Amino acid sequence: MKTRLIRIGNSRGIRIPKPLIEEAGLEDEVVLSVVGTGLMIEGASTVRSGWSEAAQELRERGEHGLLDEPEWEWNAHAVISEVASA
Repeated sequence: MKTRLIRIGNSRGIRIPKPLIEEAGLEDEVVLSVVGTGLMIEGASTVRSGWSEAAQELRERGEHGLLDEPEWEWNAHAVISEVASA
C-alpha cells in the first residue's frame, strides 16, 4: 500500500487504515524501529504479558518453580578463604 507523509506540527506521520491496524493487532502503543531504509511498526508488548498463564500451567503440571534446582550450594566461608589467600 502506498501512502503519503502528512504534517503533524513539526513532525510527520502517516494514516494507517483501520483494517491494517486490526489485521496487525496493533493497539494504542506501538514501537517504531528503523529497518534499512524503512520503518517497522510493532505492537508494544505488555510487561510480563502471559506470565500469569504460564504460572498456572506450571502449577497444573506440578512444577512449582520457574528455575531449575541449583547444582551447587553457596559456601561463603570457602570464597572468603580463597579471596584472602590470593
